[in-house]
Amino acid sequence: MNLETLKYIITNHRERFLSGMDLIPRELLVQAGKFMKSREIIFITGIRRSGKSSLMRLICKQLIDEQSVSRENILFINFEDERFIGFTVSEFDLLFKTYKELEDPKGKVYLFFDEIQQIEGWERWINRLYEFEDVKITITGSNASLLGSEISTVLTGRNRQLYNYPFSFKEFLWQQGLINLETKYLYQEKIQIELKRKYLIYIENGGFPEVIKNNDITLLDQYFKDIIYRDIIARHSIRNIIEMKELALYLISNIGTLTSYDGLKKVISATNTTTIKNFLHILEDTYLIVKLSLFDFSIKKQIYNPNKYYTSDIGFYSALGFRFSENKGHKMENLVCIELLRRNKEIFYWKSSKGFEVDFIIKQGNKPYMAIQVCAELTKMNEEREIRSLLSAANELQISELIILNEDTDTVITIDCITIKVIPLWKWLLVEETM
Repeated sequence: MNLETLKYIITNHRERFLSGMDLIPRELLVQAGKFMKSREIIFITGIRRSGKSSLMRLICKQLIDEQSVSRENILFINFEDERFIGFTVSEFDLLFKTYKELEDPKGKVYLFFDEIQQIEGWERWINRLYEFEDVKITITGSNASLLGSEISTVLTGRNRQLYNYPFSFKEFLWQQGLINLETKYLYQEKIQIELKRKYLIYIENGGFPEVIKNNDITLLDQYFKDIIYRDIIARHSIRNIIEMKELALYLISNIGTLTSYDGLKKVISATNTTTIKNFLHILEDTYLIVKLSLFDFSIKKQIYNPNKYYTSDIGFYSALGFRFSENKGHKMENLVCIELLRRNKEIFYWKSSKGFEVDFIIKQGNKPYMAIQVCAELTKMNEEREIRSLLSAANELQISELIILNEDTDTVITIDCITIKVIPLWKWLLVEETM
């Protein structure tokens, strides 16, 4: 790369990065702040447009405001800049040397690299910086393969990982100006009415920052195309573009539905299940969809049973899903699934020996400890079914924490000394103590 162009990029990328620090707080910032105190490299991964770069800026703001880090000690580079086309691993040293000559930083240097996986071989250069320079490195990427086996081998024991999702319901409310969300206020009728109103917007539009900011769900169509064409087709040299798009749209349209490889093969008329498995792996790699497996103490049974798939943001279902009627229960399931992942829970679905199904089983270590059912409304017609499924989980899996999430009912059910909490979803999304 031309040296003058490199100097221009270094200067202007940082100035843009440090400007406009008036950003919505992220819940992940607390964990990020803890990680910044260690030497390890921080990897921030997540779906495209979920706010990874903004999270880096929030981290940087903390450094400047709370630790008095000088602007000269900060380097930010976005490797999606088209001027990095043709940039090779051998030029990384020139980049770092040019930065130090320009800024003459004193003490620890803080490096923020956006989408660095665009440059082949980057991980070995990062490893050398970690070994020989006084640096703290933070990296973002839109592919789970950023943390793939080769990278894990090169940087083993030297990295900490943060998974960034679109805005949670709490972050959405912060963006809407509702800052004080202490538990005691959730019981005030006026506040409850406003929170329920906001919840209905959130479950329709999802949590992508720009979608919320502009109140424009049509942006999700472009996000979907960017993921398909830039993160999947171009990166993986996919030739069956129509099949890949059809599979992605089918899964988004059928969130929370039990799905087998053979069933999906028929849906998109694929030639074999290997194609389906490869496509699913790639869709998960870009964080467009997440997979939920059956819970069973037998790993073999987990592998050979159908999976459920959810989308990383419920807005995709509203903007892209093909459906004859809205399935509110599955939309609520999707919110719960992503919130559980956001809370770093290990989750599964489950079926009892008599065929009763539980939407979510949460496991810690080798032991399941919580079962969650999700339904739009808790009525006399479905209450018995939901309770029966949870009681089956309590008996067969020895689970003591049982929850039914619904739209409005807030109560406690006790049957034979077993307690089931019934919680409105909008409240559960805000009160982590229920976990």
